[in-house]
Amino acid sequence: MLRHLSLLLAILSFGGCASTPTTLYDQLGGQEKIALIVDNFIKEIEFDAVIFQHFKDSDVSRFREKLIEQLCAETGGNCQYTGDSMEKVHTGMKISESDFNRTVDLLINAMTKADVSYPLQNRVLAKLAPMRADIYQR
Repeated sequence: MLRHLSLLLAILSFGGCASTPTTLYDQLGGQEKIALIVDNFIKEIEFDAVIFQHFKDSDVSRFREKLIEQLCAETGGNCQYTGDSMEKVHTGMKISESDFNRTVDLLINAMTKADVSYPLQNRVLAKLAPMRADIYQR
């Protein structure tokens, strides 16, 4: 009986360590999932008449590339964000609280459409939340 208990404990201890993702980036599903989230986010923006006005003159390819980099870096992936600061990007845009909150809702929609669980969505938003001061009312 003791031998069976020891064997069971050994199996459980090794089995639990083998495949647990260590970073939020890994838990999300890596680069492929982040690219899907960003592509979904771009579509969400495209179909939102109010928020689209803030992005209408943007270089969509650059926006996509830099947002993928940023989400990768912020979630613990092996990426370095090489874009401009959030303050520099958003200065002069005069983003209202309503517009800011609506954009967050669009990001949530994008993550939901990419099958990101709500707990992981909350963790992504927590990583991005400190950037609010550099975006809102600039």
